[in-house]
Amino acid sequence: MKALIVVVLVAIVIVLGSAGVAMLRRPNADKPHDARMARALALRVALSIALFVFILLAWQLGWIQPSGLPVAR
Repeated sequence: MKALIVVVLVAIVIVLGSAGVAMLRRPNADKPHDARMARALALRVALSIALFVFILLAWQLGWIQPSGLPVAR
């Protein structure tokens, strides 16, 4: 379960990097990079929402348990 979460987080970072590269490259004639950047950012948002929903679902089904932080010692 934790491995899946880590894989999705890495995918989010990769897609964000892809959008950054598309933003930094200057288009010659048209604006195909703008469309590529917008698609990459939309994919990043979709992956983030899907990960959030998956974590909530896994918590509700008991697949993962919050460990919490100790308040005081």
